[in-house]
Amino acid sequence: MTALPRGGRPAEALSAVEATIDARWHLFLAEYGVSAGAKEETDLAEMVVADTSAFAWRVVDAALDRLSCDRCGNRLGAGPAGCERCDQANGFRFAAIETDRHATPPGTEHGLRVATAVARTRHRYGARARCGFELGLPGLLEGELPSTAQAQAYRAAINKLTEEECERVTSFEEVAEVSSRRVR
Repeated sequence: MTALPRGGRPAEALSAVEATIDARWHLFLAEYGVSAGAKEETDLAEMVVADTSAFAWRVVDAALDRLSCDRCGNRLGAGPAGCERCDQANGFRFAAIETDRHATPPGTEHGLRVATAVARTRHRYGARARCGFELGLPGLLEGELPSTAQAQAYRAAINKLTEEECERVTSFEEVAEVSSRRVR
């Protein structure tokens, strides 16, 4: 499980998404008759990673969690930016299947997946990207997709923050409040 230093609703949302990733993995194991912790679990994870486009994104993220990078030793796809094997695995994660949840706008699941990937491997992204995607997690999890205009307004406000402020804020409302105090 990834601890989000930001706290607040974004951390709660990430924890909830990670629970769905784990639950989906255990269901996937049961579908294949594999026990958690068995060698077959690693084999299954390697099969998933070999063709991420054939599996749902939660299954892919869970498979990556169960494999280690043979170059940097971190979770596969979660190593430092520049680790060639992790960079490749992180990129392949985005080929996974996304199915929008019932009664959510088209694209919400894509947004949730991207925001989750950024929050789970935050060291691979800049402060402003982390800020926007992490703050967006709660709404996306609730099935809300910001309009293009809203997303552009959030980005403009985030761009007015210092990197330190980007790490401290815990809501878009706080971003608006902090960014309104300065002109850039």
